[in-house]
Amino acid sequence: MRHFIALLMFVFCVGSNALAQQAGFPSKPLRIVVPNAAGGGTDAFARVVASKLGEELGQSVIVENKPGAQGGIGTTFGAKSAPDGYTMTLAFTSTFAVNPFVHKDLGYDPLKDFAGVALGVTQPYLIVTYPDAPYNSLKEFADFARKKTGGATFASTSSQTELIGVLFQTIVKTKMLYIPYKNATTAVVELSRGDIDVMVASLPSAIPLVKAGKLKALAVTGNQRVAALPDVKGAAESGFPEFEAKGWYGLAVPAATPAPIVQKLNHHINLVLAMPDVRASLVAAGFDVETSTPQGFSELIRQDYKRWGEVAKQQRGSQP
Repeated sequence: MRHFIALLMFVFCVGSNALAQQAGFPSKPLRIVVPNAAGGGTDAFARVVASKLGEELGQSVIVENKPGAQGGIGTTFGAKSAPDGYTMTLAFTSTFAVNPFVHKDLGYDPLKDFAGVALGVTQPYLIVTYPDAPYNSLKEFADFARKKTGGATFASTSSQTELIGVLFQTIVKTKMLYIPYKNATTAVVELSRGDIDVMVASLPSAIPLVKAGKLKALAVTGNQRVAALPDVKGAAESGFPEFEAKGWYGLAVPAATPAPIVQKLNHHINLVLAMPDVRASLVAAGFDVETSTPQGFSELIRQDYKRWGEVAKQQRGSQP
């Protein structure tokens, strides 16, 4: 009986200490690990959120860039961090729903190693081409791709944009040649002079080039037009409703992080995303601001993990 009582006291003390830590959270600076280099869309999103979230929580929130291995280095670091809420990882479609199917020995399992905290933004992509291309819509390009000897060429700079191209060729029943690029700058240069037929590009990087006339937009890979490019049709309006392909950014923590801490972070992140200046800044960059519960974001991760996994299997099955 004495041992049993001692065990109960131990469990009570441990539980009390955990609750006390959660009630006082946060008591020190937090960080958001961005698994990409500074200056890109993920980094820009993280910095907008970090600045305002620090004010909300009364603690500084530091953005820590850990690029490499197409997001694998930083995401693995986040997965192995202490599950105390002080380290959040910038989660996005490529690292959480695509890379598990295209890279071996990833170092983390997005479904087992992480808990979703909050969705932040979603964004479709743009199908862009060179200004003098002989096609002006997604339907015209589909016809061109079916007829071109050897197949049309498409460029991308990430695993997800590659699979978006694979999805499109499956829908239009043709075969295209994928050309990978390590950075968007080189791809845009070669696309703009007509060396490549089309490119799957992110909105923040492509919008300024389209507005400057350096690239021509064929369609948005979502089923609605985007405010930043109101004249560019969405996939459904272009005749391809199945071609809805969006990316998303959100925040995640190690799976063992206590639920009250996850809920508190979610609450304050959603407050930040509701701020008019934050929303205006993100919308101007081509994002759709979307809030969620932790459970809702985790479910989105699971759904896209399944969807892009199926597309990746189709790609492998079509390879010789």
